[in-house]
Amino acid sequence: MSAAFLTAAELRDGGPGGLTKALERALWHLGFHDVRVIDGAHDHGADLLAVRDREQWVFQSKWKAHGTADHAGVDDLERARTHYRADKAVLVTNTNITASAEARRRALAGIGVDITLWHGATLDAIGQRMPDHVPASYALRPYQERAVAAIERDLDAEGTALLVLATGLGKTVVGGEVIGNLLVSCPDARVLVVAHMRDLVGQLEKALWRHLPKSVPTRLLTGESKPRALDGVVVATVESALSVVRAGYEPDLIMIDETHHVAETGRFAELLDLCGTAGRFGVTATPWRGDKFDITARFGHPSFKMGIAEGMAAGYLSAVDYKLYADGVDWDAVQDISRHGYSIKDLNRRLFLPQRDEEIVEHLRTAWRETAEPRAIVFCQTIEHAEHMANLLAVADPAWTNASHLHSGLSKRHREVLLNEFRLGRVPVITCVDVFNEGVDVPDVNLIAFLRVTHSRRIFVQQLGRGLRLSPGKKALKVLDFVTDIRRAAAVLNLRRTLEAEESEHLELPHVSRIEFQDETVGSLMDMWIQDAADLETAADEVRLQFPLPKGIL
Repeated sequence: MSAAFLTAAELRDGGPGGLTKALERALWHLGFHDVRVIDGAHDHGADLLAVRDREQWVFQSKWKAHGTADHAGVDDLERARTHYRADKAVLVTNTNITASAEARRRALAGIGVDITLWHGATLDAIGQRMPDHVPASYALRPYQERAVAAIERDLDAEGTALLVLATGLGKTVVGGEVIGNLLVSCPDARVLVVAHMRDLVGQLEKALWRHLPKSVPTRLLTGESKPRALDGVVVATVESALSVVRAGYEPDLIMIDETHHVAETGRFAELLDLCGTAGRFGVTATPWRGDKFDITARFGHPSFKMGIAEGMAAGYLSAVDYKLYADGVDWDAVQDISRHGYSIKDLNRRLFLPQRDEEIVEHLRTAWRETAEPRAIVFCQTIEHAEHMANLLAVADPAWTNASHLHSGLSKRHREVLLNEFRLGRVPVITCVDVFNEGVDVPDVNLIAFLRVTHSRRIFVQQLGRGLRLSPGKKALKVLDFVTDIRRAAAVLNLRRTLEAEESEHLELPHVSRIEFQDETVGSLMDMWIQDAADLETAADEVRLQFPLPKGIL
């Protein structure tokens, strides 16, 4: 059976972008990983980068409605091969190349520059021979199997389901399995997958490829991408999904990713109302909303849930070596704070004296040297701060010469190239602002630093989760948290207390998490003050606090 997305007609009708996407999906079936599209301005002649067997491959795709591709593609690829230090280079076209292009390719081969050609017939043959499914590096974990079964049970019984899984536990894996199982039993079923952000929608489509047979097409639907058909699995932004549903599209099943974005009213609510007969399920790592709307009103109580502490205690997430730096506590203010009720905003301003960036660099250097094959993310508060820290790190230590910043102000191509370099170890440290919160998979990270970052419970869990994915050789995630908000201290204390309760049932783990304050006197003070950590963790700036005087500490 051929791959639906590699047929001559599909490649011709898909245009230049369709050829690149079809190639990207085929590479996953062929056993590549870290496949990234980098087509765009300043791409140095490459359209895709991919890794297989620790080798860097570079691809250039040349789409033709009719006729053949000329030697420009060969020249572009030769340039890209050098720029990206690629081990292998492949020119891809849906038709073929001209005689002059073939002559140029052979001439380069004569001087040791090998460029492989995949033309239309090659792609068709690849589609015929490649596995029906993307080769899986591991089977579903037992809790993922239970989660799939629970969602399918609730969908059958109630028409709704909700999955709450901490970042790193595979919520998209579970969602993909549910969709894949439906298409096995009902091959003509129409599935709609919706998210709130265009970048996240693109990542979702690619993640779902691992769970779908090659015979099932996927369609990306955004303001910039309008597929000619809506068969198979449609992955859409909420605005675009609303547009086609209003025009008559009727899915059989809807999956809402990052379900915490669903509110009582608004676009998601309208979409769900319009698709009243479709089964729907939501997936999220962080079910809390700032407006306190309870998403179970839309999806029912969680069909299955597992939090960070439970996942870590069971060995499905990395253990942590977590250290909070609150050395700047203003001890002169402590007695005054203990006797008066202050808002959290006032308390943070009086209690914490933020450390200088240069001091933070020294702490990071120590942690770096204690970590085997370190790969670090440094979360900053603003774009300017992220750029400043990247520049500071780049000159602070020879190991950090290639430290780079990553934020929403950079082009998508720039971000993809940087993430590829990070995965290969060519960029050792990335400073960022929120980019890693949703939808980015970086399992090799083993060192995280939080610098003056948000107190949001949801964002904290998302950012911490970026380093909790298991990876070969990774014993524990080292975390440096430079606390400037008492709610962060509460969040970490709450995590420590929950972990201690969970880990008592899992004594066989090779690595046990450790969460501590660098100054344990401060830790004792915080422990005494913050008894109800879960409530404080989600409190607003205006909430007023009154703490008992900490006897014996001052």
